[in-house]
Amino acid sequence: MIIQTGQRTDIPAFYSEWFCNRIKAGEVLVRNPFNPQQITKYSLNPDVVDVLGFCTKNPEPMLKHMDLLKPYRMYWFVTITPYGREIEPNVPPKEQVMESFKKLSEIVGTDRVSWRYDPIFLNETYTIERHIHDFKQMAETLAGYTKVCVISFIDLYEKVKRNFPEVRSLTKEERLMLGKELIQIAGNYDMLIRPCAEGTELSVYGADCRGCMTKEIYEQAAGTHLNFPNKKGARENCACYLSGDIGQYNTCGHLCRYCYANVNAENVHRNMKMHDPKSPLLIGHVMPGDKIHVAEAKSWANRQMSIFDLYD
Repeated sequence: MIIQTGQRTDIPAFYSEWFCNRIKAGEVLVRNPFNPQQITKYSLNPDVVDVLGFCTKNPEPMLKHMDLLKPYRMYWFVTITPYGREIEPNVPPKEQVMESFKKLSEIVGTDRVSWRYDPIFLNETYTIERHIHDFKQMAETLAGYTKVCVISFIDLYEKVKRNFPEVRSLTKEERLMLGKELIQIAGNYDMLIRPCAEGTELSVYGADCRGCMTKEIYEQAAGTHLNFPNKKGARENCACYLSGDIGQYNTCGHLCRYCYANVNAENVHRNMKMHDPKSPLLIGHVMPGDKIHVAEAKSWANRQMSIFDLYD
């Protein structure tokens, strides 16, 4: 099975101690975001976890714990953008994150880490020209440390409109113009652009529009073929395979203004105060009335030798 850590919060950046405690315990509890009294218990036994998926804006706090993760196959998405503190208040400077990215890549390998440059939006500061300039500098810095850059253009969810009212999405013409430029720049540094939930409009320029967190990518990370249960992506045009996520909404301390996972800063601060690194739950503890469901603990790996084994 696949355990995902990053669709709802940033565990490496803010909860690395808790995550390591869960790895040592061999299990983790997760509240259902739509029915909080329902809790799912996931096994973290490396014999049944085929891939650990990470999404983070700051992998640095996890780097000192990577020996603990040696029994696992992993795939990392690290978001690095050109935005400043007025947009991403608590994200470290991009220069610092890029150095952490390099260290991570040296540990897990270039085939198991992707750079995310998203979400892309426009305003008076972050113009198309600014994006092209900054993207080129960042691609040059990260060249040789990843083979993939994932991009997406901002989606104006109601949460985003409320927390970032002045943001502007891109027109189709702007998406095509900027997308073409980014694809060309990435190619100059031996990187493939994968748009996230953006349809196929950039495929004509050389983008891989099959998805950014697909079954094939997980199989690459696992080193073997996987027999996936049927699941759907989160959004229209989303080809990603979304699996057991152990995070919780309204807990990401980056407080990015474009974030879809936080309602507001007050909720985040309240939840983070309830975090106990020793608890099996990310936030709080098991309470009377909670019902715990044990998820099936089963590897999806095809035990027959595959072409992946030749490159392991």
